[in-house]
Amino acid sequence: MFSRDPLANAEPLIRRVYAYVAYRIGDGPDAEDVTSETFERAVRYRRSYDSTKGEPIEWLIGIARRVIAGRSGLREVPMEELPETSDPNPFENRVVSAIVLRSAVARLDERDRELIALRYGADLSIREMSELLGVRANTLEVALHRARGRIASRLQARSEDLPDPGSEAVRI
Repeated sequence: MFSRDPLANAEPLIRRVYAYVAYRIGDGPDAEDVTSETFERAVRYRRSYDSTKGEPIEWLIGIARRVIAGRSGLREVPMEELPETSDPNPFENRVVSAIVLRSAVARLDERDRELIALRYGADLSIREMSELLGVRANTLEVALHRARGRIASRLQARSEDLPDPGSEAVRI
């Protein structure tokens, strides 16, 4: 059956599952609820974990995917507007970059958001993603490359729509 406790070192797993869920549905209370439900199910069914079928994170992400799919009414990742700022400091630049990136990811189709969430939210390797999704690694690499390209295109289009930071339109 199982050869080790999949939840023996739960703290990093909780962070990775939460990050995956936050990529999928946005951070906050809904992501916390989905993460909690994922770990409730994991504790309840921990004896069904089979280490020969993958690492604990893969098992947990599979549970999280089913929890997300089973919940109706989960809000989509919000697409906040870019705040206007005249002289951003480094912290503001990071916040603005995060908002713009989140908006670009939110506008991807479901499959691309899933790939981005698995790779960068859950921090799964291509091999782990391949095992979880039952898709060849090469296929995933190409799909992930294309998803990143679509994000880059959206970010480029967004930056072209913004006024030049030195222009009079931005000065206050």
